[in-house]
Amino acid sequence: METPEKTEEETVASSSQKMAGTVNWGTATVIGVFAGLFYGGSKEAAASVSKDAEVMLKLGSTPDKREQYRLMRDAMEKRFIRVTRGSIVGGICLGMFTAAFYGLQNLLAEKRGVHDVYNVVGAGSATAATFGLIMPGSLQWRARNVMLGSALGAAVCFPLGWLHLKLVEKANEGTGAADGNEMKGGVGAAIERLEGHLNK
Repeated sequence: METPEKTEEETVASSSQKMAGTVNWGTATVIGVFAGLFYGGSKEAAASVSKDAEVMLKLGSTPDKREQYRLMRDAMEKRFIRVTRGSIVGGICLGMFTAAFYGLQNLLAEKRGVHDVYNVVGAGSATAATFGLIMPGSLQWRARNVMLGSALGAAVCFPLGWLHLKLVEKANEGTGAADGNEMKGGVGAAIERLEGHLNK
């Protein structure tokens, strides 16, 4: 009675396992959102330095303390709104790009049954082409953006995908060759010793 249940559990576990090298879509998207938030906010903060200089000039030419306070308050509010808007837009854009890229990459790996550099190239090319299509402009401008994005996405993703797969292969070299008789160190050895003491 127990053997069929075990085989079913083994098949479910083996089918739910991800291929080596595939990236967790949710984690990558969250990282992309936070990176976009940081990039967009810092870009807007750096761009508002010139506007701050204008405010300082106005403050120097205004003798009234109330007017100076009002100018400072308005400048701080506008700067806060600009940085917040830049953070939100950057987070949404980079988060959407990351989600689309890794979603397509994992979909291609699942459909093809293998995780290789062509999945990365296909996902990068399709994602860049899609974002080129949704950019504002005329139909000719969008078609140019699609072709340029497709070529640029493939050109950038090929070396990055190849490097990623080589690093995954290097990391998995020791894992596949590990023997049952081999001595374990660190936490694994401590857990085995504890289990041995508990089983006695």
